[in-house]
Amino acid sequence: MPTALRLFRYVAIAEACSWAGLLVGMFFKYIADSGDLGVKIFGPVHGLLFVLYVAGVLAAARVARWGVGTIVLGLACAVPPFTSLWFERRMLAERREPVAA
Repeated sequence: MPTALRLFRYVAIAEACSWAGLLVGMFFKYIADSGDLGVKIFGPVHGLLFVLYVAGVLAAARVARWGVGTIVLGLACAVPPFTSLWFERRMLAERREPVAA
């Protein structure tokens, strides 16, 4: 697997994990009303990983020669929680399947 695709995979997983941390932090801030430490920690971490995910989609698209629709889908998957995992798995599965002639 080329380096750009491997890094994209790692960033997609990390971005989803940061989503989980941010959601837990928001629960404690807004629902449990017990402080905003989780949001202060995971907010910037998630922001950085979000930007890295977008860059990762663009780098992986170049290496894997994704079409515009696939790139748009990958970028859209940066917004809803955990969809970066779905997109990463889908793209990995497509690379592994042999293309029928």
